Amino acid sequence: MKLRLALIGLLIWLPPQAFSWGFFAHQRINRLAVFTLPPEMIRFYKKHLTYITENAVNPDKRRYVIPQEGPRHFIDLDVYGDSAALKLPRTWAAAITKYTEDSLLKHGIVPWHINRVKNQLTEAFRQHDQLAILRLSADLGHYVADACVPLHTTRNYNGQFTDQRGIHGLWESRLPELLADQYDYLVGPAGYIAHPQTQAWQIVQQSQAALDSVLRFEKEVSAEIATDRKYSFEERGGTTVRVYSAAFSRRYHERLHGQVERRMRQAIRLVSSYWYTCWVDAGQPDLNNLQPLTAAQQQLLLEEKRQLYPQFTPERAHETE
Repeated sequence: MKLRLALIGLLIWLPPQAFSWGFFAHQRINRLAVFTLPPEMIRFYKKHLTYITENAVNPDKRRYVIPQEGPRHFIDLDVYGDSAALKLPRTWAAAITKYTEDSLLKHGIVPWHINRVKNQLTEAFRQHDQLAILRLSADLGHYVADACVPLHTTRNYNGQFTDQRGIHGLWESRLPELLADQYDYLVGPAGYIAHPQTQAWQIVQQSQAALDSVLRFEKEVSAEIATDRKYSFEERGGTTVRVYSAAFSRRYHERLHGQVERRMRQAIRLVSSYWYTCWVDAGQPDLNNLQPLTAAQQQLLLEEKRQLYPQFTPERAHETE
């Protein structure tokens, strides 16, 4: 940790964002998810659009504030053998019976955690708890979006075992930052998820299926472009950092044939569909007649924002080399 902090401000290699999906993409996913909600929900969510958007990144910021936060963002399916996404216990209770909790936390728990937060948000709707609805909506959007990232399903999450270190930031931060304005975000309306727990596992299964292309195409493009053209330097926050060049990034993006866009589109619709499902399961409460936030609650939200900003975190909580 000390080594990483000491490097900030120097001429260093740093992914455009060291956070999952990158702050840019997480915030765009939550923001666009709001506009796919039904009329009964969209008025409330649009009223709080700034909060839902800005706080989409809170789970990443909490990684060094809350030690238990890191494992909630990923699952190393390759640790569990072939077809792990189909074989692993679906419920947390069954999982800790088969494996130790320490082992599960070491290798990530995102599909189990998605279901946990889904249940919490459902209860917040049921209790008409506006503060909890806002917090949990922002959080649930983050975890669902993380599950849509192929590199969140493997121990080789940053290419450290295949001589591709930095690929994490390339795929989920650099490419969206450069090209997301060209994406098609018409994903259709939110839909009811009949089996949210099963859906979370289907998400990570689909993400893992895309992993081979993520790694293989980066190798191919790296072999085609000279090292001195693979990287460039940019000013970020007063610091000069080495990043993947626009030329390399665009060629890699083309080789992926729209994969990043597809996963981002899927994330948008899944996020809104989870929100919608929570609301329906809570009995479809009238969100337009919730008690407004008290002055104390508003102050609490501001204090939370102050405590969480700024935080520097790697792609994984345990990556501290």
